[in-house]
Amino acid sequence: MEQFSAEHLAAVGALVLLSAVLVRLARRREREWGDAAARSLATLILAVYLAEHVTYLARDTWSVDENLPLHLTDAVTLVAVAALWRPRIRLLVEILYFWAFSASLQAVLTPGVGRPFPDVLYFTYFVIHGGVLMAAALLVFGCRRFPRPRAVPRVYGITAAFAVVAAVACVTTGGNYLFLRDKPPRESLLDLMGPWPWYIVGGAVLGLAMFVALAALAEVVRRREAGR
Repeated sequence: MEQFSAEHLAAVGALVLLSAVLVRLARRREREWGDAAARSLATLILAVYLAEHVTYLARDTWSVDENLPLHLTDAVTLVAVAALWRPRIRLLVEILYFWAFSASLQAVLTPGVGRPFPDVLYFTYFVIHGGVLMAAALLVFGCRRFPRPRAVPRVYGITAAFAVVAAVACVTTGGNYLFLRDKPPRESLLDLMGPWPWYIVGGAVLGLAMFVALAALAEVVRRREAGR
């Protein structure tokens, strides 16, 4: 799939539009509406995620070295479902926010779906990753569940622990979870960070910088909301 093809741009445009609509409606309607929207979105994401795995199984291409939920974008899919159903668990929302607008956003902008339009996996890829971004926008900017103080070190520590689990999985399965063995096959920011293992260090530094920037963005929005 070519990046920035007409289909890709259409998917990104639809994601931006739907996210804006969800956020606006959540701000204008009662909390009950926001809860209903969150659970509907959770159901959609989970259903499509399971359908994707069923598709891999049906095509006999599912494998433990590739399809375990140990890529960050897979893990945040499950976190999104949990956060949408239990938004009062603030840690879930914080993990969703930082992982979605770092890993999932890059996955949408520089997709590694590897399936041509209109393959079913093309659609599951964008529905899942786009749904995660919509979930983060809905809960944080629509329902105003902003990250708490010290959310950055808290989530960064969880991310580091997740990386250790992914590293163990890479060794035991021979996979490339979290791209710890090699860079993604398609263009990404890691291409700017040198060869292995230096791109891992660069990615960790970039991830921290992105978390700090996302925390600052949420704080700006929170203060603006408080000043109204």
